Amino acid sequence: MPTKPTLPSLEDNSRLKLFSGSSNPALSREVARYLGMDLGPMVRKQFADGELYVQIQESIRGCDVYLIQPTCRPVNDHLMELLIMIDACRRASARQITAVIPYYGYARADRKTAGRESITAKLVANLITKAGANRVLAMDLHSSQIQGYFDIPCDHIYGAPVLVDYLASKHLSDLVVVSPDVGGVARARAIAKRLNDAPLAIIDKRRQAHNVAEVMNLIGDVDGKTAVLVDDMIDTGGTISEGARLLRAQGARQVYACATHAVFSPPAVERLSSGVFEEVIVTNTIPVPPDRQFSQLTTLTIANLLGETIWRIHEESSVSSMFR
Repeated sequence: MPTKPTLPSLEDNSRLKLFSGSSNPALSREVARYLGMDLGPMVRKQFADGELYVQIQESIRGCDVYLIQPTCRPVNDHLMELLIMIDACRRASARQITAVIPYYGYARADRKTAGRESITAKLVANLITKAGANRVLAMDLHSSQIQGYFDIPCDHIYGAPVLVDYLASKHLSDLVVVSPDVGGVARARAIAKRLNDAPLAIIDKRRQAHNVAEVMNLIGDVDGKTAVLVDDMIDTGGTISEGARLLRAQGARQVYACATHAVFSPPAVERLSSGVFEEVIVTNTIPVPPDRQFSQLTTLTIANLLGETIWRIHEESSVSSMFR
């Protein structure tokens, strides 16, 4: 994990401003603590008809502003709040506005798979750009090509260092990293490489409808091994739970699940806590409320990673070197 940066001085750092939306204030406070600063004051109100109101309560003229707001449930409210925050900062003459989006909603519709569909990942990118953001910082996008949907710089960072550090600390033996579908092979391979070049297995999955997955086949050997299923997000838990059952049937001794984004839509908790996993490891890009927590769940913080990235962007130094 990156070490805490040495901030030059309050005077040199005075143009860096950090604000939090309402979707994950706990993560924003952790990031601010890592950077050794306070979150900027902001008023957020909701009118009786549901309209949102945002006001920045300090001068940000000529400042580099970072707005932390994952667009998680309720997605539409949090996305709209982010757009209003960006617009407020633009009209307050901020020098540069960076939308820090640990979880980028609407990312799953990143291409047309049938006629007359919307590509919402591109639509949201257009909205953020049009609102006035100068840069986007996102973590573990559903697909890497979403970076190209932005007409402004997009820094794409990964939760893998946090997940790998935790897995390495457990000293798991006979480890095999498993991708739950063909589309996640690159992600699983990157984590396997970090885990002492662990072997890789792939689950061939045929999806018949949204949030419905049918597991068909396993490519690779998991017999007698500890399998780590790696994905970018866990939504209803259907894909990863069916994958775990297949791994058990193929002789896996233990099965762990790793994902950056804990979306956890019903019936995810029931599926994940059914005993098929030894542990489900996620990060805090999305807050997990008490009613969606269970005994096998471990939540890791990505605050230091986000804070270090924000500081490097502000200092105009390399971000990619953090992941080599």
